[in-house]
Amino acid sequence: MADFQSMGVEALSGVGRAKAKALASVELESVLDLLTYYPRRYIDRTNQAAIADLVDGVESMVMARVDSVFSKRLRGSRSLVTVGVSDQTGRLRLVFFNQPWRDRQLSQGQEVVVFGKLDRYRGQHQMTNPIVDLVGDETGRIVPVYPQSGKAGLQTREIRRWVDEILRRSEQRGISDPVPDYLRQRHDLIGRHEALDSIHRPETMDAQYTARHRLVFDELLRLQLKLIMHKRTVERAALGICHDISGELVDRFTSSLGFPLTRAQGRVIGEVVEDMARPVPMHRLLQGDVGAGKTVVAVAAMLTAVQGGHQGALMAPTEVLATQHYLGVRSLLEDLVVPASDSLLAERPLRVALLTNQTTGAERTRIQDSLASGEIDIAIGTHALIQAGVGFDSLGMVVVDEQHRFGVEQRAALRAKGSQAAAPDVLVMTATPIPRTAAMTVYGDLDVSTLDEMPPGRTPIATRWAKTAADEAEVWEQVRTEVGRGHQAYVVCPLIEESDAIEARSVTETYERLQADELAGLRVGLLHGRLTAAEKESVMDLFRTGAIDVLVATTVIEVGVDVPNATIMVIVDADRFGIAQLHQLRGRVGRGDQASSCCLLAADAVGVAAERLRALVETTDGFELAEADLELRGEGTILGERQKGRNDLQLASLRRDKDWVVWARQAAGEMLDDDPYLQRHGELRAEVELLLVDDDADYLMKS
Repeated sequence: MADFQSMGVEALSGVGRAKAKALASVELESVLDLLTYYPRRYIDRTNQAAIADLVDGVESMVMARVDSVFSKRLRGSRSLVTVGVSDQTGRLRLVFFNQPWRDRQLSQGQEVVVFGKLDRYRGQHQMTNPIVDLVGDETGRIVPVYPQSGKAGLQTREIRRWVDEILRRSEQRGISDPVPDYLRQRHDLIGRHEALDSIHRPETMDAQYTARHRLVFDELLRLQLKLIMHKRTVERAALGICHDISGELVDRFTSSLGFPLTRAQGRVIGEVVEDMARPVPMHRLLQGDVGAGKTVVAVAAMLTAVQGGHQGALMAPTEVLATQHYLGVRSLLEDLVVPASDSLLAERPLRVALLTNQTTGAERTRIQDSLASGEIDIAIGTHALIQAGVGFDSLGMVVVDEQHRFGVEQRAALRAKGSQAAAPDVLVMTATPIPRTAAMTVYGDLDVSTLDEMPPGRTPIATRWAKTAADEAEVWEQVRTEVGRGHQAYVVCPLIEESDAIEARSVTETYERLQADELAGLRVGLLHGRLTAAEKESVMDLFRTGAIDVLVATTVIEVGVDVPNATIMVIVDADRFGIAQLHQLRGRVGRGDQASSCCLLAADAVGVAAERLRALVETTDGFELAEADLELRGEGTILGERQKGRNDLQLASLRRDKDWVVWARQAAGEMLDDDPYLQRHGELRAEVELLLVDDDADYLMKS
């Protein structure tokens, strides 16, 4: 691999300055980049689909010739490109919205492979926004189709020719295989040279499947080796706090709740407490659906620190959420006492404080002094917790809520508020459920706890999709009915102000219209990110106390806002939101004992957006939705910051390769148990270092 990486693409015949520049534009700069630039799909010319055989509503792939290309501008900044294609059996229309470059990419007479879903428009067959690859006049039984950029001017046949040359010129020396024999035998994997040859030049369709399995395992094994090695290195170097878990504080807390813990809560609290007793700092991700009871787990973790004489801190991304947490935690702990430090027998109330940018003057000074002296047991706040001047006497437990809303450095800064001698334990929480295999990959160096059970008594939320003007009118009538019953409502919009670029109703325009029209006579409030912190808190207080009937807001209310009397959520232009965000918003209702509903307004949703809305209507299970989300948008956006290295997960799919993720993690753990620094697997270690950037693992560990 290192040899291939050291050779530029210019070493291949036919790659001059212009082609090298085109390849660089799609991040293909070395021979290794080309060798690991795998085909996106294959055309089996012995079993090739024809246009006449396509079925309505079914995704299909055909090879065809371009007959015509027509481009026009639509209102706003939108565009439409219509392309006519044909084969010996029939004709087909391709329609591309907002892809004006298709006009330059496609021209009459070109051979193309088209992949998309067939539908009908005004009686004519068409595909809307299909994937199109330029293949040229390819021959052979099985033709690989490579990912291309139409803007780069590259064609499949060129890439295929260059990859053929790499494989041909490698035959004499051979391509080494650093994966141990016992692992290849365990999983019935072919050798790497054969796999690379068969993925690019398969003789049968079965051959490319076998090749893919081998190369997927390689990618996932490298990734898991990197993550586990990094985690173990940090654990060896870091000194944590051995928390005293023999105290009664956590038991007294759970006994005072007035409701039993779910089995999942009991299990996860056990995992957290067991971690906290170890001499290495805990790094644990707690994921649980909206309403699954993560706050109780977080409080139990902080109390474990407090009963040993340490402090806990909980950082939330917004003042609204920090205040919500403070009110909730203070209520949960109001009758709890802890031993007083100045007496063996005396006890004192447990002290909880709120610190945000709203905390000013004498109150801020008092809180900072009390944190530094250890008088405050649990601090809850926003970024204010990590500002200069805020110090802790003995910070033992850090909880970060909605961890994806914070920058890496902000999370690290809170952890750094602990003692220089011993690092505090860290629990990061998310209410955005992550599929198991994605969690094992993205957070492969963290321990993951999952609350996969809902507390009894949570009210099911009925979800409907309003597709027409009549449907929408019914929704506003339903809001009026709920308010008439003494309940409250949320209305969420995607934008604060009108935008020409995005045709979505703004929160201010919606607020004004609803006041004057559909919800006239009701008490309507407005909340968005451009209000000052004091204004936001004032509006939320009015809503919490019932002085506002309907709160029109942006996604500032997405997480943590808890008003049990709110029973209906209306999401305007719901097709503009992702699945996770829609699910989070829906979770703001159904928090009391009244039947609740969520109404998705989206008259024009098509394609993936429509699939998202259908998924929301069909299930309220966040983990089912996370899997659906992964299916709909792929893992690129799930991996987020980690998707920098293009040799990272080129071929492996967290959707299709769930078993391989588990097997690779098991294999990596076994190898490192036996050989912690991969000294006996030098070539594999070199490959891990070559293909995976250190920053990736550093990013995750800071998280």
